[in-house]
Amino acid sequence: MAYQSKNLSVLAYANGFTLWHYTTTDAAATVDSAGYFNTAADMLRVGDIVIANTETGGTMKGGFFLVSANSGGVVDVNDMTRIGDTDTD
Repeated sequence: MAYQSKNLSVLAYANGFTLWHYTTTDAAATVDSAGYFNTAADMLRVGDIVIANTETGGTMKGGFFLVSANSGGVVDVNDMTRIGDTDTD
């Protein structure tokens, strides 16, 4: 699957920083590929954070992506920092 603009929402904005939420059936490794968010290049800025729910069609994962580059319309985010990795009970 590819990036879908309807699944990207602003959660908060302050001081030139935007906190986003994105949900997708794609794996985190797909989302963190350079170019995945290219069609949102006019909105995403370096330093923005995207809270994401990935693999929503299976075993959902959640985490954070940092927008690390946005130049010439090519957006890149760092690998997802996962949250809720382990449930021991």
